[in-house]
Amino acid sequence: MTNAIAVDVIATRIQEVRGKKVMLDKDLAKLYGVETRVLNQAVKRNGSRFPEDFVFFLTRKEIMRISQSVTSLKFSKTAYAFTEQGVAMLSSVLNSKRAIQVNILIMRAFVQLRDILLTHKELTVKIDALERKYAVHDEHIKDIFEAIKRLLQPPQEPKRKIGFHA
Repeated sequence: MTNAIAVDVIATRIQEVRGKKVMLDKDLAKLYGVETRVLNQAVKRNGSRFPEDFVFFLTRKEIMRISQSVTSLKFSKTAYAFTEQGVAMLSSVLNSKRAIQVNILIMRAFVQLRDILLTHKELTVKIDALERKYAVHDEHIKDIFEAIKRLLQPPQEPKRKIGFHA
């Protein structure tokens, strides 16, 4: 698998939970080539390296919501969600050549996702500006059409003057 393809594949595994971009323990274990329980044991053994903003347990409700797109998660009773920092910390816990290589690809995927979101935000701002600009133009065009319609209406008959006319 080339780096570009791998980064794209990894990017599809990044999900949003509790407003954070995370990767699930099952996906990470698969990428690192270890069993999920082995990965989670390594995290538990090194608990001080994984504060709550690095890794957190998913609630059953979150697992069920995510399992609609990740069928292997459906039967899990527990699942860890790793933020970008948590994934980075995994490289120091899972110290193998594969872990290091996979970790580099995952970090690139997070960066790529951030770049895409930034580009999306910039485009949204530009579109909003265009909409505001053309809303003003629309009002002016509407006024022009109203004036043209008034000019195209047949003239009203002049009122008859009463009295002598010269």
